[in-house]
Amino acid sequence: MSQHVLHGNEQIDHSHSHPSESTYIRIALILAAITTLEVVIYYVQWFHDSGALVPTLAVMSAIKFATVVGYFMHLKFDDARFRYVFLFGLVLAISIVTALVVLMRTHQIEYALRMISGAN
Repeated sequence: MSQHVLHGNEQIDHSHSHPSESTYIRIALILAAITTLEVVIYYVQWFHDSGALVPTLAVMSAIKFATVVGYFMHLKFDDARFRYVFLFGLVLAISIVTALVVLMRTHQIEYALRMISGAN
């Protein structure tokens, strides 16, 4: 859809071109490849032993999130203010999770550790 706004005697076109179907198919294939790589990484013992599993999966998930939001939710093609709203929410969520991880590691509470481990 195209929006035209008249400013004085000028007509400003606020439309934007959306990607073609082939672009969406390529994006879907890229997302499928990243997901496949995530599954493969999970089964590689080195990632578990080195402690690189969670950070690697987190980075790959963030890339998938940005791709889905950018293309399938058309955020890449919309007003930049929408992008800032999503980025603010993402940064806020990451900050909260990071703070909770730091809190759990520095102030270990016995009942929380039992809950995480599944012990009663």
